[in-house]
Amino acid sequence: MQSVLLLIFNSILLGLGLAMDAFSVSLVNGMNEPHMRKSRMLQIAGTFAGFQFAMPMIGWICVKTIADTFQEVQKFIPWIALILLVFIGGKMLIEGIRGKKEEETEKETGTGNLLVQGIATSIDALSVGFTMAELKVPEAIAQAVIIGVVTFGVCLAGIFIGRKAGDKLAGKATIFGGIILIAIGLEIFLSHML
Repeated sequence: MQSVLLLIFNSILLGLGLAMDAFSVSLVNGMNEPHMRKSRMLQIAGTFAGFQFAMPMIGWICVKTIADTFQEVQKFIPWIALILLVFIGGKMLIEGIRGKKEEETEKETGTGNLLVQGIATSIDALSVGFTMAELKVPEAIAQAVIIGVVTFGVCLAGIFIGRKAGDKLAGKATIFGGIILIAIGLEIFLSHML
């Protein structure tokens, strides 16, 4: 029983830590689209949660099967996150400086961009799969589910907060959001490289 509680507690803490990048991007999405529909909010939070669930499981599977090959790929993870987030953030920054219409804002949280955001913010979680190597299948799945659920809640909170700030920031939200995404990409990159 104690080991189950410890697994749950550790998974919640791990989920909170891993969800911070997704929280920041959710905040930006909320600021960018202050009148976002509830269905879109659930889609965004669900996408981030899905990736935060899947990436540790993929890492766990890789450790159990092709660990040597996957460790070679791991050194590219910070580069991938940096490129994806700088691309999205730079695009938002340019659009914010040029000025954009309300309909264009919704495209930024469209399916394609949302998938790129999900990958970029959860790529760190891939490495978590290595730390789960000693877990049995049910424990690994439970940990990944808890991480996903925590991420979902954290991202919904980020969107709500972002929507409130987006109303106040009006036209500057896209510029601010672009800067935040670029900063997140740089932080992920530098934290892995130093």
